[in-house]
Formats: sequence, C-alpha cells, structure tokens
Amino acid sequence: MYQKNVLDNGARIVTYDMKERESLSIGVWVGVGGRYEEDRVKGAAHFLEHLAFKGSAKYSCEEIKGRIEGVGGSLNAFTAEEQTCYYAKIPARYVDSTLDILLDIALEPLLKKKDVERERTVILEEIKMYKDLPQYYVVDLLEGMMWPGHPLGKNLAGTPESVGQMSARDLKTFHQDFYVPTNVVVAACGKVQHKRFVDVVRKKISAFRPGRKLPCLVADNRQRPAAVLSSLRPIEQMHMALGMPGYHDDHPDKYVLNMLHVILGGNMSSRLFNEVRERRGLAYSISTSVKALSDTGMFMVRAGVDNSKLEQAVEVTLKELDKIRRRSVFETEFKRAKDYYKGQVLIGLEDTLDHMIWLGESVCAHDRIRTLDETMSKINKIRIEDISRVAKDVLRASRYNLSLVGPISDEQKKALARLIGCPE
Repeated sequence: MYQKNVLDNGARIVTYDMKERESLSIGVWVGVGGRYEEDRVKGAAHFLEHLAFKGSAKYSCEEIKGRIEGVGGSLNAFTAEEQTCYYAKIPARYVDSTLDILLDIALEPLLKKKDVERERTVILEEIKMYKDLPQYYVVDLLEGMMWPGHPLGKNLAGTPESVGQMSARDLKTFHQDFYVPTNVVVAACGKVQHKRFVDVVRKKISAFRPGRKLPCLVADNRQRPAAVLSSLRPIEQMHMALGMPGYHDDHPDKYVLNMLHVILGGNMSSRLFNEVRERRGLAYSISTSVKALSDTGMFMVRAGVDNSKLEQAVEVTLKELDKIRRRSVFETEFKRAKDYYKGQVLIGLEDTLDHMIWLGESVCAHDRIRTLDETMSKINKIRIEDISRVAKDVLRASRYNLSLVGPISDEQKKALARLIGCPE
C-alpha cells in the first residue's frame, strides 16, 4: 500500500512497503530542473547535482560514498527538465544512515569555491563529450527546434559560456531558491516501515523553513512550419531525429500516445523496425520515444542511417507514419502492443529503484500517487480506434521537425526539406 505524509513545513514523504524485498531504494526529489534556469545560469541544476557529492554539512566526499558503498549499496543522482533526484539503493537495515546522507547532501551541500572550480572542468568536458556523440547531439538539435529560445530547447548541462562563468554564489542562490521543503519529496520503496521512515525524515528536516516553489517559463506550444536542421560531421553514419509536438503529462490521451509509440517503434516487433531495418536494411537502429512534461510534450523517431540511404530511410519512415494515420491498426497488432505495454509497466515496478522513481516522480510532478491499478485501468480502456484518432492528431506532416548529424550534402538537405513539407 502506498502511504503519504506531509510535514508542517510542506515536505512530502511517500513510501511503498514491498515486504518480500530485502533492499530499499530511497530518493530525495527536488522540483527543479533545466527548464527553471535563465540563460546566465543555464546548467545550474545539473551543476548542483554534481557538487552535492563533494561534501555536505555532516559528511565529507569520502564519507558520502564510503558509508553507502561500504555496506553494499549504490548511490547516484540525475537532473531532468523538471526534477532533480538524489537516490540510493541499499540493504534495508541501513535506512537511517542512508536517509541522513541523502537529505544532508541535497539540503545542506557545502558548495565550496574550490569544489566549484574543480567540478566546472568536469562538466565542461561532459558538455564536449555529448556534443561529440552524434546520437545525443542530434536530439539536442531537435529540442532546440521544438522549443526555440526556451530553456527546454537548451542543453541540461548548460553551455561552455554559462558553466564557465557560474560562481559559487550563483549556485548557492539557486539552491536557496529551489531546495526548500515545499519543493521536496522523499520517496522510498522496498522493505520500509512508513511511520518510522517519516519520523526519521521529520527529525532531520523539520527545522527547515517551508519556502515557496518558484515558477518556470511556460512552454510555447504554438504550431511552427516543418523544418530541417543539420550539423555537418565527417562520420560514417547519419543520425536523424524526427520530432513533433506530443502531449503533456496529464493529457487524457497520454497512454494512447505511449501505445502508439509501442506500435511504431517501441520494440523489435514494431512497424518502423520491421520496415526500415528488417525488410529494407536502411538503418542499423530505429526507434520511437515519448517525452511528456507538465505543459508540453514530444513524439520522436530516432535512427542511425546508412549515409547513402538517408533520403530513402526518411521517405519510408514518413510513409509508415502516414499509413498509421490513414488506416486502422490490426487487431492482433493492437493486442500485442497492449500486452507489451502492460508487461513493461509490471516488470519495471518489480525493482525497488524503478518503483521509487515511479512513485517519487509522480508525487513531485503532480502531488499525487499514480497507482499501478490506475495505470493498468487506463491502458485497458484504450480502444483500437483511439490509436487512429491520436495518430491523426499527432503525426501531421506540417508539425514535423527533422534534425541530422553527419556528412549531409546540400542536395540531401533540399530533398529532405521537400519530403517533410518545409515551406519554400
């Protein structure tokens, strides 16, 4: 059973007792990410995530790692567009010490000037690394097309300019603004006693002042003409990403769009995998994905394509998207996709860490728990005609944005612009 408490200062605590497990996964979630940053401090949320492990009010860098890894646990963190999470997976009996460490590094990091300077170099190298990886950089280009001029269209890690000039004071101010109890969720899944867990969290953070969550810049979801953007690289494989506006995370058709993703490119039985790779040999990899945020979303097709077959690969991809708009999916295909979707949800929630991320993200983003039964009910209610309806809404050529990284020629760019219907 999911259980939730709210402390007097606004901090939310949620747990799920998985009695048959011996492990426990704990996450300290903060409702801040890349989309909350101004250009001057772009990358601040990610920078803070790095610095939290360098030392806190009670623990040195060595103690933070040693006290969790030393008992067989694992420790990590991630920054997304709307949340930051510090988490650990441990043998359940080490709950008190692990919780103390996670709360300390998240809420009371030292943010020493020398650590800022040292980690700045690491992050600058990380930015270079991702730019050098075409399969990731092509998505950066696409997001810049989808959300031009908006924080969502800019790299989570920031730019060399913003990271290069960010000071310890900037980071402390950012931390003070967003790392407040009303913006914090502490989640745990595994072998956990809810009341005792709440008592430990309360003892640790009840003295913190509530604060208030600052707003982010609302996404601009206005329709733009189809577009192509490329980055010339002397590499052996062309990387492409085709994106279009999707649905926000609370949209009533969110689950239908996820199932459309399964049918089109979610696994090796999908239409794009079979048509583009298996039957025609035009790509080594091709898949689809869905991004759903609080007020916007994206549906994306990604592929690694033979340079000489780029135009053909894009043309076949577009034909498959158009086909699912015009014709209903087969009953057997629909059933297989629904069973796969439900199976993936069930398998994912068996692991204490994956379940904690499911739970923590739900409460941090929506202040409510999306239960497994609720999710399964919504998937079960999807009808075959819903797939066609959502395909007609989302997969519209006028909404297409195509990004490419590789040895693309001017002739190829012109041909692709024609294929996706760019205005003359």
